[in-house]
Amino acid sequence: MSLTFPARDEIARLTARALLEIKAVDFNAAQPFTYASGLKGPTYVDCRRIISFPRVRQTLMDFMAATVMRDAGFEAFDNVAGGETAGIPFAAMVAERLGLPMTYVRKKPKGYGRNARIEGAMTEGQRVLLVEDLTTDGGSKLSFVDAIRDTGATCAHTAVIFYYGIFPETTERLGEHGVTLHHLCTWWDVLAEAREQEIFDKDTLDEVESFLMNPRAWQKANA
Repeated sequence: MSLTFPARDEIARLTARALLEIKAVDFNAAQPFTYASGLKGPTYVDCRRIISFPRVRQTLMDFMAATVMRDAGFEAFDNVAGGETAGIPFAAMVAERLGLPMTYVRKKPKGYGRNARIEGAMTEGQRVLLVEDLTTDGGSKLSFVDAIRDTGATCAHTAVIFYYGIFPETTERLGEHGVTLHHLCTWWDVLAEAREQEIFDKDTLDEVESFLMNPRAWQKANA
């Protein structure tokens, strides 16, 4: 394991740059994207693309391992769990860097056999790091955390590549559940890098900024 610990703002800038470079990010104010919630917005991110770009995935996984060690501690975890499905490859890569066992958590019991939600070896008392690709409002993380805790293990930390950073209730919701969020970059970092590189036209970037400043109002106005 050979990791460096860049400054947080440099990790955020480089992560944003990488996501833009591999076209994992798209902005479209004229034809907003429809999210899983049914609401709309001018931003879209697909962290799954990272697995197809070796230099990007290596760099970002190094960043994630360094971030959790710096923020949580070098000996803070006994197991790394990925959330089905996007979190699984990232959990495997982070576990490799941390020299830890890897498991994954199903969204729901598989319905046959052991009817398990946890795949792999997770034991009572283990301190588990939950790894996912991204989080919006933190809601989906709570189900995974509860499944981990049902084994008798503990889960007080989750790490993601991308955190929307525009819904203030996210960290509060996770905090009330006893979970600390670690992330590499947010929409604000991506917007700053997109402006710096002039990747999208100014009108589009201004509309994106309007959305980020008040997403609920923007969604209501563009329902």
